[in-house]
Amino acid sequence: MKTILAIDNGTQSVRAILFDLHGNIVAKSQVHLEPYFSAQPGWAEHCANGYWDAVCQACQGLWTQDGVDKTAVQGVAVTTQRGTIVTLDRDGQPLRPAITWLDQRRTETVPPIGKWWDLAFRLARVKDTVDFFRGEAEVNWIKAHEPAIWAKTDKVLLLSGFLNYKLSGTFADSTGSQVAYLPFDYKRQRWAKPGDWKWQALAVQPHMLNALVAPGTRIGAITPAAAAASGIPAGLPLLAAAADKACEVIGAGCQAPHIGCLSYGTTATINTTSPTYVEVTPFIPPYPAAIAHAYSTEVQIFRGYWMVNWFKEQFGHLERARALAEDIAPEQLFDELVNAVPAGSMGLMLQPYWTPGIKVPGPEAKGAIIGFGDVHTRAHVYRAILEGLAYALREGKERIERRSGVPITELRVSGGGSQSDAAMQLTADIFGLPTARPHVYETSGLGAAIDAAVGLGLYPDFATAIAAMTRVGRVFEPIAANQAIYERLYRRVYKKMYERLQPMYADIAAITGYPTPR
Repeated sequence: MKTILAIDNGTQSVRAILFDLHGNIVAKSQVHLEPYFSAQPGWAEHCANGYWDAVCQACQGLWTQDGVDKTAVQGVAVTTQRGTIVTLDRDGQPLRPAITWLDQRRTETVPPIGKWWDLAFRLARVKDTVDFFRGEAEVNWIKAHEPAIWAKTDKVLLLSGFLNYKLSGTFADSTGSQVAYLPFDYKRQRWAKPGDWKWQALAVQPHMLNALVAPGTRIGAITPAAAAASGIPAGLPLLAAAADKACEVIGAGCQAPHIGCLSYGTTATINTTSPTYVEVTPFIPPYPAAIAHAYSTEVQIFRGYWMVNWFKEQFGHLERARALAEDIAPEQLFDELVNAVPAGSMGLMLQPYWTPGIKVPGPEAKGAIIGFGDVHTRAHVYRAILEGLAYALREGKERIERRSGVPITELRVSGGGSQSDAAMQLTADIFGLPTARPHVYETSGLGAAIDAAVGLGLYPDFATAIAAMTRVGRVFEPIAANQAIYERLYRRVYKKMYERLQPMYADIAAITGYPTPR
């Protein structure tokens, strides 16, 4: 039985997963991570070699499991969290901890851009967006605040490129992984041409970046050193996959633009796969898909299902203690909380902007809960969180439909929240669409395995591989009575909340200084 090794380096853990050619999990090994450490408020860093050590530990955990045959493994593919930056010296050694995607530091010391570019951005009314881009760029911060480190920097890699290098000794990465403040041309899916404004706006130089290849392309082979550390057979092909969100999309079977993929993860998203370049938010590009030369239209809700974990940590002590005592999954008890409250949470409405966006919503946005009464309990608050996330993602769905011209008629849900039946049902009710759970939970790993299967020639193309390796599990149909309630709440309340609260968000920031104006 031929298998493919997918390495999935997420925020919370590293998983090494063996898939067969039907998309079934043959074996899995997981190593949990501390998401980050913070030397300063708002910083989020992680030991770069710590990621590699966790990869090796996860892989070694596979080979001792019953029924695992190393000789059946045909190839390896890596998918990782997006936007985590690693800097290397000339010897390929990390110079400082990786700056993770959760990091919130900014710098006001940025490279200047030419006056003609500046004028063009002002005329297009995107100067604030470009300035935000320059201030958020990790490379600009390192150059401004750690000049000695920057002087030694020979390579600037994303986490995916770093792990590809550790596995194969080759400085190469997938175009599908390029989601970061780097000079990437999202439309043409390559590094920006000389003269592009991004080279002026960012401190990075062309020689610091790795080569780019399309998903499914062979990057190299597992080196003897990597084999000794990880147990992966030396010489095994290493194939380019894509970032975790992009891999989730195809791992959930969403290769057509009429199928929306919801990801209920740390960042909640709705994505579609399209062969056409479509900016859902003007001047904010679609990300590369895990399918070669395709695009992933995406709307993000930052701190999405992080809010669910926040609730569980702050208010879920009873359920967690009971789950431990009764040896059951805590999620089962939290579903009981949700199901004890009627659709609409008895008028409790939540706007999930705990961390604002770049343009929609604007940087002044805050989270809000309105409609409290003396009948409301923590169960109502928990259900309102789930409903608020689904409302925000439905709003994203409608933006994608308006910009693409393609109606979304089916939904797939992946990520941790997809394991909650209550969350799946209220999502179907709020969207008014059949909502399916993929046949496996590990959809990002499966997407990486699909990329590898195509690159190895085990399937002739992405469409064939996705058809063979993905399928839906349980499908949740909308409940008519709940759908009617949600439709009115969404149209008459939720859609108006941001517009009416926005002026007060700006006042709150001006009075309290939080958040610091960008």
